[in-house]
Amino acid sequence: MELNNLKSAPGARKARRRVGRGIGSGLGKTAGRGHKGQKSRSGGYHKVGFEGGQMPLQRRLPKRGFKSQTLKYNGEVSLASLEKLGAKEVDLLTLKQAGLVGEQVKNVKVIKSGELKLAVKLTGIGATAGAKAAIEAAGGSLA
Repeated sequence: MELNNLKSAPGARKARRRVGRGIGSGLGKTAGRGHKGQKSRSGGYHKVGFEGGQMPLQRRLPKRGFKSQTLKYNGEVSLASLEKLGAKEVDLLTLKQAGLVGEQVKNVKVIKSGELKLAVKLTGIGATAGAKAAIEAAGGSLA
């Protein structure tokens, strides 16, 4: 077998549709475009979302909400995942290496979800009020 002898399987490459080539082709005269109207003309068609002059859906519906672009740089870690991690000292790099937060994350906050019995020292990581109390109760600290 050589590269110049390779051929695609029979029926894999369908011939393109040749329109406007006479009545015998089945796609002569109007070439599958029907009669008259914007869609039958060359170069004539509407933009995406156009509804023939009717107020388009994206303008009929009210504008709502806002999603901050800084959210993708924020991460959160639960007390249960800190327990499972089992490290004495935890910082942002440790969490990234463990796969608990994404690579783009710049700010991390510990949330009170689960239990923590391990004394953990957090550096450069925030915590909610409940999580802070749980960390200090377990003998850990926040820096």
